Amino acid sequence: MKVTYDAKTDTLTVVLREGVSVAESDEDKPGVILDYDEHGNLLSLEILDASRRVTEARRIEYQMTE
Repeated sequence: MKVTYDAKTDTLTVVLREGVSVAESDEDKPGVILDYDEHGNLLSLEILDASRRVTEARRIEYQMTE
C-alpha cells in the first residue's frame, strides 16, 4: 500500500494494489475518486482538496491491530 500527498494539486492518493490496470473510475462522492480493476476490486482512492477534507494531509500514521 502506498499513500502520497501532492501539495501542488492538494490531492491525497491511497494505492491499495500496484501494477493492476484500472478498468473503471467512479467519483462516488464529490471529490473522492475510486479506481477499480476489471473484477470490481478497489485499487486506489484519490481525495481532491485534501487539505480541506483530511486532518494534516502531510502526516501519515500507520497502525496495525491484532
